[in-house]
Amino acid sequence: MNNEYPDQDIDHQGQDPDTERGTVPAPPGAETPRPQGGLPPTGDDQVDAVVAGLGRLPGAPVEEHVAVLEEVHGQLRDILGELNEGAP
Repeated sequence: MNNEYPDQDIDHQGQDPDTERGTVPAPPGAETPRPQGGLPPTGDDQVDAVVAGLGRLPGAPVEEHVAVLEEVHGQLRDILGELNEGAP
């Protein structure tokens, strides 16, 4: 029983993030390869290439995960920065 909201017994209701997130289908005939790890394509080849770098995480020692995540994050920030420079 939920003590904060006793009328809403949600303790045994599991959440499925994939269902809650929803998906955006790729446009028909899209030639963008699907990034590694089963992630859906973003629609931007640069971003997909960077996100594919997350495929290095499985099998890598946990100590190396932070470096990989920081590298991918930095590359995504660079892409966003390039987009902002071109914005009016």
